[in-house]
Amino acid sequence: MNKMKTHSGSKKRFKITGTGKVSRTQAGKKHILTKKSRKRKNDLGKSVIASKANESNIKAMIPYK
Repeated sequence: MNKMKTHSGSKKRFKITGTGKVSRTQAGKKHILTKKSRKRKNDLGKSVIASKANESNIKAMIPYK
């Protein structure tokens, strides 16, 4: 059987944690930053765990991570 192809966009956006959860970066920190508070911008810079509903789809797109 052939190897599965990794989805190029997904491998750049998601990471699998040691416990098997999917880690992702938050949206909203690329532009229009002047109206956002420092606390909000700092919090947006942190990574979060992807929702359980999307986890299986993401893992299918990055099978070798």
